[in-house]
Amino acid sequence: MSGKPNVLLITADQWRGDCLSAVDHACVKTPNLDALAAQGTLFARHYAGTAPCSPARATLYTGLYQMNHRVCRNGSPLDARFDNLALAARRAGYDPTLFGYTDTAPDPRALDNSDPHLTTYEGLLPGFTARQLLPEHEKPWLSWLRMRGHADATSRDIHIPVGARPGEISNAPTAYSKDETQTAFLTGEFIRWLGEQEAPWFAHVSFLRPHPPFSAPSPFNDMFAPSDGPAFARAENREAEEKSHPYLSYAMPRVGKGSAMHGGAGPISDWNAADFSAIRAIYYGMIAEVDFQLGQIWQALKASSAWEDTVIIFTSDHAEMAGDHWTFGKGGFFEGSYHVPLIIRDPRSAMVGTTVKEFTSAADIFPTLCDRLDITPRNGLDGQSLMPFVQSGKSDGWRDAAFWEFDFRDVVHQTAERHFGLRSNECSLAVVRDEQFKFVYFTALPPLLFDLRSDPMELKNLADDPAYAAIRLAYAEKLLSLRARHLDQTLAYTELTERGPVSHRP
Repeated sequence: MSGKPNVLLITADQWRGDCLSAVDHACVKTPNLDALAAQGTLFARHYAGTAPCSPARATLYTGLYQMNHRVCRNGSPLDARFDNLALAARRAGYDPTLFGYTDTAPDPRALDNSDPHLTTYEGLLPGFTARQLLPEHEKPWLSWLRMRGHADATSRDIHIPVGARPGEISNAPTAYSKDETQTAFLTGEFIRWLGEQEAPWFAHVSFLRPHPPFSAPSPFNDMFAPSDGPAFARAENREAEEKSHPYLSYAMPRVGKGSAMHGGAGPISDWNAADFSAIRAIYYGMIAEVDFQLGQIWQALKASSAWEDTVIIFTSDHAEMAGDHWTFGKGGFFEGSYHVPLIIRDPRSAMVGTTVKEFTSAADIFPTLCDRLDITPRNGLDGQSLMPFVQSGKSDGWRDAAFWEFDFRDVVHQTAERHFGLRSNECSLAVVRDEQFKFVYFTALPPLLFDLRSDPMELKNLADDPAYAAIRLAYAEKLLSLRARHLDQTLAYTELTERGPVSHRP
C-alpha cells in the first residue's frame, strides 16, 4: 500500500464490547468482525466517553472528553469552535461522506431562530457530505421498503414482529427480510457509492442496529435461545438493585418498555427474569445481522480492489445494559453501558491478529486518524493516537485506567433536578476504572467504589467501608488529577515571546 489510503469508519449503535466471538463471548458469533480482527488490531478494553448517543458521538468525533466538549445529553449543541474528524479529513483532501447519522445538534449561535435544524438533535456533523441520511424516523428506509413491495411500511410499526402485539416480547421474524433491514439498506447505498469512486475516499457508515427496538428478521430472530449467554451481572432482585444507590432508585423506575420493544407501554419493572433473557437473545440476533452485512462490505471492498488500500475502523458509540442490573439501555455508571468494541485494520501494518488489553477511549479515534493521515488538529485533544498499537502492538507510557462521564441533567423538564433538589450542573458523575478498582464520583450524590477482582459484577459498594477509606481517597485523587490534566490545552502550550509565539507539544 502506498499513497493516501481510503478510510472507512463504521459505527454500530449500542453494541456491547463483550459481544464478539473474537473475545470469546459465550454464544455470540461474529465471523466477519473476527476476520477483520485477524487482519488488524482488536482493542479489548475500549470504552465510550459518555452516553447516550449525541454526547458519546461528540467524544468519538472530536477527541474530547465530555468535560471539554460539553455535549451533555441528546439535544445539547456541539460548540462550533471544536475541530472534528470530518473537518480534519476535508483538510487532508477527502470529501468525508456519511451513510446514516451523526446525531450532532448544531451550535445555535450561528443560526437564525427559525432554522429547522434547531428543532432536532439529529444534525449533521460539520465537514460531512451526506450521501444517505437515516434519522430516527427512518423515512428513507421505509420509502425504500415500500418500493420493494412492503406497502405497510409507513411507520416504525414495521419493527413489530409478525403476529405480535405492539410492545410484546416476541422472537417472531419481522415482515422485512435479512436483505431489507436498515443495515442492508445503508450497506447497499455504501456499496453503490463505492463503485463511483476514482480517488482516495473517506466514508462513515453509521448503522442503527443493534440499537432497539429489539426485533430481527429471519434467520437472526431465533438464532439464540433465552438460555444462551453468560450470567447476568445483577443483584438478586430489582428492589435490591434500586436500593443500592440514590441514582439507581431514581433512574431504574423511569426506564420504559418502549425503550426496548416498539410500542411498549409501562415500566420495564413489569418484566420478569425470563422476559429479560428473551429480549437479550433477540439483541444477540441483531448483532449477528449487522455482522452479516459487514461481510457484504468486506466482499465489496475486495471486489473493487479497495481492500488493500483501506483503513477500516469498527466501533460503537456506547453499549447496552442488555438486562444487566435489571435494566436495558445506556447511561449511569455500569460497565455494560460503556465497554464497546474497537477493531482497526490498517493494510500497511505488519502487525495482524493483535489484541490490545490496555485501556483505550472513544476520544482516541480522532487523534488516531490525525496521526495516520498526517493532519494537525486545530484544538487540543484529550485522546491519544492508537497507531503505535496498530503498528507495533504497544505504546510507551500509555494510560493505566479507563475514564468516562455521564450527565443526567434534564434542561427542559428539570426532572432529575427536582427529584434530587440539585442544580443542572450538579447532575453528573465521572468514573475512573483500572485493573482492580472502579471509583464513581457523583458531583452531589454519594460515591461508589468497587473491587472488580472480587466483585466483577459491581454489586458491593465499598465507598463507606472504613477498611477502604485510603483506597477511596487514592482514587478520588486519581480522578482529580486526570481531570486537571485534561483541562482544555489548546493555547496552554503556546507563549508569546519577543521572538513571537512559541509552542511546545508534549
